[in-house]
Amino acid sequence: MTRDDVQRWLDRYVAAWMAYDQAAIGDLFSANAAYRYHPWDEPLTGREAIVRDWLNPGGDPAGRDRPGTVEARYECYAVDGDRAVAIGDTTYRDAPGGPIVRRYANAWLIEFDADGRCRSFIEYFMKQKL
Repeated sequence: MTRDDVQRWLDRYVAAWMAYDQAAIGDLFSANAAYRYHPWDEPLTGREAIVRDWLNPGGDPAGRDRPGTVEARYECYAVDGDRAVAIGDTTYRDAPGGPIVRRYANAWLIEFDADGRCRSFIEYFMKQKL
């Protein structure tokens, strides 16, 4: 993987998240991917489980982020072979155009398979006091 490959994957990740597009989400991950929202979590295992969780956060599609309430920006910080570190920030608003109510700094550890799909994803984040 190159920095450009990782950045393209990150851009696709954000687009899939914002669209809640099942095919786009699934295309990001290998069949047996492991996905952790927190480093100590048991991973979601397998593409189908990851897609299902993205589409129905916490088992409830009402938990999805509403359009216009989330902004996310991530960039490749480092890449070494099939492993990468990404950093970025995510902001949330209660309503489109409203004030920011939550902001997070993110660091992601990502491993890719030979096809450029994620096979391991671990998220670290810190919430900013507003």
